[in-house]
Amino acid sequence: MLKFFKKKSTDAIAQTPELETIKPKESTFKTFLWALFFAIIIRSLAYEPFHIPSSSMYPNLLIGDYIFVNKFSYGYSRYSFPFGIKFFEGRIFKSTPKRGEVIVFRLPSDPSINYVKRLIGLPGDKIQMIDGTLFINDEEVIKKYIGSSTESENNKQISYQKYLETLPNKQEILTYDRELTPQDNTGIYEVPNGHYFFMGDNRDDSQDSRFLSFVGFVPEENLVGRVTNIFFSNPSSIFNILQWFKQIRFERIGAKVNQ
Repeated sequence: MLKFFKKKSTDAIAQTPELETIKPKESTFKTFLWALFFAIIIRSLAYEPFHIPSSSMYPNLLIGDYIFVNKFSYGYSRYSFPFGIKFFEGRIFKSTPKRGEVIVFRLPSDPSINYVKRLIGLPGDKIQMIDGTLFINDEEVIKKYIGSSTESENNKQISYQKYLETLPNKQEILTYDRELTPQDNTGIYEVPNGHYFFMGDNRDDSQDSRFLSFVGFVPEENLVGRVTNIFFSNPSSIFNILQWFKQIRFERIGAKVNQ
């Protein structure tokens, strides 16, 4: 009996180091895999963060804004998932976006690039710009001058005229205008079925659907999701720590994006 208990005790001692070295590693690895799995699911099906790198959506989105995008607003397509993996054709659980919503979509000419613009034209619409004024289905979009604004871009001060535009669905949006540019006078864009027409709120500094060879009409499959709010805002590079903390725009954190 004594020998039996001694043997059991010895076996237990011999096994202890093995348990201590293997199980914690397995547990950590499994935890990492589960965390990665849920992060991918949330990012693919619920909300995804994006960073605004340009001034094309001034004054509503600024350089350095970090936004959340609702991925289930319009259903899901291949571009809802990492790397644009094509699990199915078209969209599933789809719903129709509303004119005036700010949307992230994949650039038709290069689907690896995400773009953020405002939805202006729905399938079947006719869109035209005349002397800087927007026309939708031959109806002028009324805009009201509300003052001027000066923004700092690339260490330069740029002045804009600020307007309040009223879309056909009565939604009011703030836009910037600077001067007459080629994209302020266009032909008529007829939006094909299953496609959408997007424009930047900074009308003279936005490469959008008016540039047919680069953006043009956006297929519904390319829609990623609707912008909901700004969760952080800082114009400094994330690597410039000293300036980064000084320039946080606290007043923009949590702000809802004008939908």
